[in-house]
Formats: sequence, C-alpha cells, structure tokens
Amino acid sequence: MLDPGFVADCAYAPEALLFDEIVEIDREAGRVVARMPTHEHLPLTELQRADPVRHPRHVSGAVLIHVTAMLGFAHGYFLLGLRHAEGWIGYGTHIASARYSRLATIGPALDLECRATQVRRIRGAIYVRYVFRFEQEGSVVYESEQGAVWHRIGQPGAG
Repeated sequence: MLDPGFVADCAYAPEALLFDEIVEIDREAGRVVARMPTHEHLPLTELQRADPVRHPRHVSGAVLIHVTAMLGFAHGYFLLGLRHAEGWIGYGTHIASARYSRLATIGPALDLECRATQVRRIRGAIYVRYVFRFEQEGSVVYESEQGAVWHRIGQPGAG
C-alpha cells in the first residue's frame, strides 16, 4: 500500500500512479524501488489490437515512460522533501537514452528502480539526472537515463 500523504500530494489522480507499493527508499543511494502490477486494463494496453503471435498484449512503452515520471515524483517526495502542496512541480526535460530490452508481458509484476545520479540546485530550481531500470521476473524490460527539473511555483525566480 502506498503512503496516503504521497498519494494525496501527487499532481495526478491515484489511478495514474500505476505502481502499488514502494518497496525500498535508500537515501544514501538516492534510490526508490517500487512494484507495479501488470494487467490488461492499463492505459493504452487495453486498447491494443492484440494477437497472441503477431502482437501479444503487453505493457505499452508509453506507459513505462509515464511510470518514470511517477517514480521521479516519488524520488522528489521521499528523498528531496518536495511537496506539490507547497508549490513544487517536476517535469521531465529529456530522455538521454532509452532501451526496451523485451516486452513487459501481462501478469507478472514489474520491479521498478529509480536512482538519481546527479542533483543540482540552480537559481531556485532543482535539476535531477535519473537512471531507471525496470525488470520483470528477473529480466530487464526497460532502461533509461532521463533528466527532470523541479520548480517551486509562486516563488521569486521560479518558473
């Protein structure tokens, strides 16, 4: 179960978080690990014209990108102490690299890891470089390096 304060502070409805459990928060490593169930009713996944051979139903790649944003929010909330209710909002700025190693199938949960490799504070904004690694049954399904920026809205010099 997710922390109710975390869910309430999210800029998206609870259904958009998509993961159901934060498994680990490692402050020293700047890391958040979460678990995401997979099922046929995930966004975009339920709209697939699936064929068991030519196009098996799977977790959409766009959903995996969205999950990186939700994990970035979790990192900001739990490790940087940033609260949407206090004016903080984060946005992805770029995907430096991304690799889909194999399809994320329906059924087994995904193990999601988000690790900050760099956190910089510049003129009231916070820039974070992330590494994401998503696994299913011990095999990598997605890896990326991405950047995000956090701004505190309503503060002098904020975006």
